[in-house]
Amino acid sequence: MFNKLLIIFMIVPFLFTISQEKKENENPFFKPYGTPYEVPAFDKIKNEHYLPAFLKGIEEQRRDIEKIVNNPKKPTFENTILAMEWSGELLTKVSSVFYNLYSSNTNDELQKVAKEVAPLLSKLNDDINLNEKLFKRVKQIYEKADKSKLPPEKYRLIEKTYKSFVRGGVNLSEDKKERFRKINEELSLLSLKYSENILKETNKFKLVIENKSDLDGLPERVIEDAAQTAKSFNMEGKWVFTLHKPSLIPFLQYSTKRDLREKIFKAYINRANNNDELDNKKILSRIAALRVERANLLGYKDHASYVLEENMAKNSDAVYKLLNQLWEAALPAAKREAKELQELIYKEGNNFKLEPWDWWYYAEKLRKEKYDLDENELRPYFKLENVIQGVFTLANKLYGIKFEEINNIPKYHPDVKAFKVTEDNGDLIGILYTDYFPRESKRAGAWMNEFRNYEVRSGKTIIPVVVNVGNLAKPTENSPSLLSMDDVNTLFHEFGHALHYLFTKAPYKTLQTVPRDFVELPSQIMENWIFEPEVIKLYAKHYQTNEIMPDSLIEKINKSTHFNQGFATVEYLAASFLDMDWHTLKEAKEVDAESFENESMKRIGMLPEIVVRYKSPYFQHIFSGGYSAGYYSYIWAEVLDADAYESFKEKGLFNRDLANSFRKNYNIIPENFHVFGERNCHSHKSAPATNMELYVPTTMPTIKANEKSAIAGPPHRNKASTGKNVVSEVLMVLDKVWLMESSRSLVIPHCLK
Repeated sequence: MFNKLLIIFMIVPFLFTISQEKKENENPFFKPYGTPYEVPAFDKIKNEHYLPAFLKGIEEQRRDIEKIVNNPKKPTFENTILAMEWSGELLTKVSSVFYNLYSSNTNDELQKVAKEVAPLLSKLNDDINLNEKLFKRVKQIYEKADKSKLPPEKYRLIEKTYKSFVRGGVNLSEDKKERFRKINEELSLLSLKYSENILKETNKFKLVIENKSDLDGLPERVIEDAAQTAKSFNMEGKWVFTLHKPSLIPFLQYSTKRDLREKIFKAYINRANNNDELDNKKILSRIAALRVERANLLGYKDHASYVLEENMAKNSDAVYKLLNQLWEAALPAAKREAKELQELIYKEGNNFKLEPWDWWYYAEKLRKEKYDLDENELRPYFKLENVIQGVFTLANKLYGIKFEEINNIPKYHPDVKAFKVTEDNGDLIGILYTDYFPRESKRAGAWMNEFRNYEVRSGKTIIPVVVNVGNLAKPTENSPSLLSMDDVNTLFHEFGHALHYLFTKAPYKTLQTVPRDFVELPSQIMENWIFEPEVIKLYAKHYQTNEIMPDSLIEKINKSTHFNQGFATVEYLAASFLDMDWHTLKEAKEVDAESFENESMKRIGMLPEIVVRYKSPYFQHIFSGGYSAGYYSYIWAEVLDADAYESFKEKGLFNRDLANSFRKNYNIIPENFHVFGERNCHSHKSAPATNMELYVPTTMPTIKANEKSAIAGPPHRNKASTGKNVVSEVLMVLDKVWLMESSRSLVIPHCLK
């Protein structure tokens, strides 16, 4: 009997070990993917693979760090800084896949995993940043580093690594470190909850129409889309409109049913603000308070000071100065536009006051009246596949690169397409995924992110794998995906972000992050080409006849570029003010979110006919998307892209030498952004967004001592062929703003200094 028990006790651990080894062998994250170009093995990755991979990845990263800390040799760049840069390979591998899919194709299981790993990742990050022995090694290297003798990228990596420790709390006392840890852990969970609430709220609402008369005014394509949506919800014979952009915006633009416009508009602006289990007001207030407390612990007066220290703006005074100057010009323009719309209401024999849910409808009417331009007239020319080919052709003309669709690699959803990106000579640059259609598992908006960074390790080049995600109109049974002008703008914008990451040759992953108010340069400059006659004819072809958009229609588009830009600028700037107001709070106490927002809007004199682009409960950019104290970045970056594009206007829209210079230089160090040399600066700006849809980056926690910069989509712009589609007053203000001085010098293009 004893012998039998002994045998059992010996066998059980053995069998357990075999079982564990089998599970590990079945987990795609624990071995090379074995796929073409080593892209993620989406066809093999299952929900149950993520948590074990995270746990093992965290364990491995800890071992990597301990090995660096306990290295008996003198600290060097190679055995400390570079070793940190290369640490946590498995964790990076699983995180890049998980958080991309968490945003674009989530489910209950992924959300559960996110909640489990968030505090673990927060703890890991703090354990690295607060490791005094590790910091001692880094500090020794930093203090001995001679900037004049080191390659700039090497010195920059040393400097950024050192700063990440200081900003990560390494110099705090032990009791403050403990509080710092608790703050970070709580913030990691709150941001997840905030995002999940918005997604649930967005998916929860459905405007169900049963009476065909309630579809009055809606274009046939919009009605067809709504019927298809209803069918997907097992409501065949009805029409369903949702809060996703392709459904929401056309309804607001064309529906004659004012009560229904009001219903869907209020549902949109009240997301996560209904005093129920999905309400975000207390969550966001808590986030803001914790950010203040954390900033105070680190010696900053507010969260904005902490953030802006690493941005080009440097301080909140510079940001507020820009916003205030623009506001002074934009507000009167928006008031004039509101007056025009109110007059149109009276002209039609109505006596009601213009409300926010009326603006889109009457603005569309007024545009047609003024410019004989109906967006429905444009959509047939903007077939998604043609627009994609158009932006590919533009990239080829500028940079000589080629895009080839590939079907022999795994994809994470049937809507996803994949493209191989190569140089003119055939050299492989990277892989681009596109994922453009809405679904309930995807967040609203548009963004770009990477599944893998460019890297050179042991002499081997690792190519980047990036993804463009959007929420564009899906094909129907009778027609392909047809885009609005806003959609075209968004596609070009996100493609610019993708090019940025595909082109990067920064030798270290940490150096691929750039200041938040610089990151929008590569994306926004792409928007300038959209409606240039030479470019629009590359892609604007009627989906039925293949006829190129006629010059008369292109001319109408360009004539209408100033239209409604007071509204667009005010809507955007109000959100920028709100962001800054939340993050210049000085006291770490929770405030009433609704009262705070109302006071913020009252202070700037917000028009009652316009709603701030993002109300606080669904302002995902700043509460869970990496843009806190940074939503101003879009307009700030336009200071950069305006002058850059003017060079193309002068030297040729497709000037290859200029394009290659731009490609080379914007991927180095933004502080040294002198692409175009000494020239006079130009008045060349465009307005921010007219699109109310949310654009968010993926939420990816920092998993190393170095900070990760997420890339988000734009608030919408409509850039004309001249690029000057802001009201004239704003253009003049921007000229002045470019030359503004602050208490600290601004980092701006050479020609603007």
